[in-house]
Amino acid sequence: MKNFAYARASDTQSALHLLLQTPNAKFLGGGTNLVDLMRENIEQPDALVDVTGLPLDQIEETPDGGLLIGATATNTAVAMHRSVRERYPFLAQAIVFGASGQLRNMATVAGNLMQRTRCLYFYDTVARCNKRAPGSGCDAIDGFNRMHAVLGASDSCIATHPSDMCIPLAALDAKINVIGPNGERTIPFNDFHRLPEDTPQIDTNLQPDELITGIEIPPLGFAKRSLYRKVRDRASYAFALVSVAAALEVENGTVKNARLALGGVAHKPWRALAAERVLTGAKADLDTFRQAAEAELAPARGLAHNSFKIELAKRTIVGVLSELAERS
Repeated sequence: MKNFAYARASDTQSALHLLLQTPNAKFLGGGTNLVDLMRENIEQPDALVDVTGLPLDQIEETPDGGLLIGATATNTAVAMHRSVRERYPFLAQAIVFGASGQLRNMATVAGNLMQRTRCLYFYDTVARCNKRAPGSGCDAIDGFNRMHAVLGASDSCIATHPSDMCIPLAALDAKINVIGPNGERTIPFNDFHRLPEDTPQIDTNLQPDELITGIEIPPLGFAKRSLYRKVRDRASYAFALVSVAAALEVENGTVKNARLALGGVAHKPWRALAAERVLTGAKADLDTFRQAAEAELAPARGLAHNSFKIELAKRTIVGVLSELAERS
């Protein structure tokens, strides 16, 4: 690991000031992804600014009836919070499925948002990886690509976003509050992470000199009837082959409202807008759910080892929606 300077920020302004003092500095939360990559010499910052002491760990009601989750709140705190469990159960479920208890106790909300989209070739410094070394190529495309993307990929990168927590947040239309030298701004959740295109080394639209301060979740009454399902190779800690976060409101046998997002299939948390359009206003039955799944996966493209994900995603969507409809 490369030697680095360390400083601990006491408030957001000092955090921004400390970051700007060193050109190649990064914010440090729980470090569950960043420190791991530093050990592998993939991330090599000259300085770390510890933000875990900032007063940004609260989970509070917003005036409109939503929730504001502070950037340094731990994943455990979010998953165990009563309002999250009662009003947005699929968010609590996703966090619990996402990692071991030890990791959830360390990892912060903002750190979860900022973890690198990556694959095994990203960690292998001998392999060609445009995300690690832009312009070098992507060995995953013709290599072992079982875990890789079937939606939104490019010739530059086919890695999948690893977060579980981010999938229900995408479905919820959450907003991310940030602060930088030019003041505060809000980024819609689905505009925060990027698809690879020809710049896979840039994971998010957060500027290098900006700090995440919190996530706003809007009020969504029917999210009380929500579900997160994660399909993976083993029951213990593992990344998703496919995951589905869904909330469904059914009235008189018809889908009144639907929210759907997918994980394990794309370079970013994938909001299933095509499926939502099919669902809304349609009969809440198996045929509709299958049509929604087909519509969402229509543009999917598989490679040598991951084509199975397309059918797996369809079946998982149908299964989750069917279970929610039965509950309604």
